[in-house]
Amino acid sequence: MIILSQSTHEHYDSPGTPAAPPQAGSKQWIGLAVLALPTLLLALDISVLYIALPHLGADLNPGSSQMLWIMDIYGFMIAGFLVTMGTLGDRIGRRKLLMIGASCFGIASILAAFSVSAEMLIVTRALLGIAGATLMPSTLSLISNMFRNPNQRSVAIGVWMSCFMVGTIIGPLVGGIMLEFFWWGSVFLLGVPVMVLLLVLAPFLLPEYRDTQAGRIDLVSVVLSLITMLPIIYGIKELAKYGWQILPVATIVTGLLFGLLFVRRQRKLTDPLVDVSLFRNSAFGASLGIMLLGGISMGGVFLFVTQYLQMVEGLSPLRAGLWLIPQALGMIAGSMLAPALTRHIRPAYVIAGGLLIAAIGLLMLTQVEAAGSLALLVTGFVIASFGFGPQGVLVTDLVVSSAPPEKTGSASAMSETSAELGMALGVAVMGSIGTAVYRAQVGENMPQGLPGDISEAARDTLAGAWNAAEHLPQDVGTQLLGSAQSAFTDGLNTVAGVGTVCVIVFALLAVFLLKQVRPAGDGQPARDA
Repeated sequence: MIILSQSTHEHYDSPGTPAAPPQAGSKQWIGLAVLALPTLLLALDISVLYIALPHLGADLNPGSSQMLWIMDIYGFMIAGFLVTMGTLGDRIGRRKLLMIGASCFGIASILAAFSVSAEMLIVTRALLGIAGATLMPSTLSLISNMFRNPNQRSVAIGVWMSCFMVGTIIGPLVGGIMLEFFWWGSVFLLGVPVMVLLLVLAPFLLPEYRDTQAGRIDLVSVVLSLITMLPIIYGIKELAKYGWQILPVATIVTGLLFGLLFVRRQRKLTDPLVDVSLFRNSAFGASLGIMLLGGISMGGVFLFVTQYLQMVEGLSPLRAGLWLIPQALGMIAGSMLAPALTRHIRPAYVIAGGLLIAAIGLLMLTQVEAAGSLALLVTGFVIASFGFGPQGVLVTDLVVSSAPPEKTGSASAMSETSAELGMALGVAVMGSIGTAVYRAQVGENMPQGLPGDISEAARDTLAGAWNAAEHLPQDVGTQLLGSAQSAFTDGLNTVAGVGTVCVIVFALLAVFLLKQVRPAGDGQPARDA
């Protein structure tokens, strides 16, 4: 089986002689800027809501369960519909789907901004998630059409991923500024002019591509994909919030069982929703696996670092967001450096080298203490993020380029789904490990004689300890909060330590599973070892 170093679809100047891939021109690079807009906005829309929660809570007065659905329904819908939308783009046209999705996203943003009840906001957030699921696979698959040259495509994917990181970081900053002058709904209106600009420019700058031989979408497969992904994501998020309980575990198992039915059906269909034969390409399957595992490590650490900044260092959400900017810049730097390195070095070694750098950063986080460690925390997190950067770009490039042109939308969706699952698993699994350490440690130095409800709240989470401390005399509250912060820091240290070991293992797996993929600059296809 032939596996191209960066692309499986070559053309030839003469029999047996691969032609040099065409170079992208200024139109394609301007088009990339257009594609970056929805990517940045999608990430911004994920993070901006958190800073608006107190304001919309005061206005709409949602219950606790409604508040959770307002936060989570967006991610659920994106994860659930990614596979369907990626395949739909291959069939009806990727630019067309992008424009349809952009239109729906803009309309749903206006509806969300002017929601008059918690129920209306939940519904509009769900619509935003479904529309958002059209954007990521469409933009990524269009990049593969616009940038045929392997080196240029890697750079383009690096820019695309960097915009997603920028959107995640500037969300709280932009949201904080908007809320200084406007009502909570204004944060949703940020997407409207962006989507209007996309709709105006897309027909002139973006190519259209669709699979002319594809059949009709199998609706049974669509339903099976949804009842596979939605229960799994829901169960993982519930485990992250409430620990190991029967209901979320049963939900995940149910999703996995439907997933088996989904795979069996795809193998029988002439035009499957997901072409499982793509997994015969070892680079494709290995890349998805590495992306999943990398997301697990980074997702858990990010969860604890962001909480540490606010509840141990005592920073406001805005200041915490500012301290996270160096981390985003580190990941962007790693993402942009990786394509240049793979011109002469096999991607497996670049990925593994980056992961080993990430392990050094995570190892530094194991030395963070409950006081006076802000500089160490930020430095370690920046180094870890820089090391994770190459992995994100290169495995995404390998996933997309390992698929034939007519399947890149589906491949892009699987890439995004793997990343989404990895981050969710990281929050759930690593979060459970860190929380277990916190609960085991917090009771050792807790003040004696606390009321049962206050003691239980403090043992549950650091946020619970913060709230409990406010209802206690100052000296007792200070002692309680100090013990809770120390226990939480122990949890952070443990999660970072587990992440260090995992990342080293992932680095070895990358070398072993992707060693047959050759540098992009040698112009030769790589073969399975």
